[in-house]
Amino acid sequence: MLLQARSIADTRAIAAALAAWLRSGDIVVLSGEMGAGKTAFAQGVGTALGVDQPLTSPTFTLVNSYGCDRFTLHHADLYRLERTTELADLALAELAEFSGVVLIEWGEVAADALGDHLWVHLEIDDEAADLDAPGDAPPEGRTIECGAVGDRWVGRWDRVRAAMEAAC
Repeated sequence: MLLQARSIADTRAIAAALAAWLRSGDIVVLSGEMGAGKTAFAQGVGTALGVDQPLTSPTFTLVNSYGCDRFTLHHADLYRLERTTELADLALAELAEFSGVVLIEWGEVAADALGDHLWVHLEIDDEAADLDAPGDAPPEGRTIECGAVGDRWVGRWDRVRAAMEAAC
């Protein structure tokens, strides 16, 4: 699925639409260049799930956990991992399995080891931007591509896709 977000607010709205369909045990892999909107996407998920504190990228702590209305949201950032052996120490699949949902920024480096997951790739797309937005801020358009890996998403993928498309 390919979506166009005209602003960071749209990126967060698309993420919020996904959040409505998340359930404990889910893993969402976020990828894209620096500044592509991975953290903004994670913030949209967090806000929709009821996270009531600032959700920031855990670049140095590697994983932050937030209590939500339905489960715990674990937000990981693998940008600083130096060795794949460090991935096992984070136990991301186990966090999802036993205590909630895991969002993983720079997660493409670990995707093969994560089993079933949803992947979301974000790219800056100035052509998709809302050029009529007020202020002098730079364009914030994004192209968001999503897909599912494994059987876990089969039963809800059509509804997830429809909700995310409707949020654009």
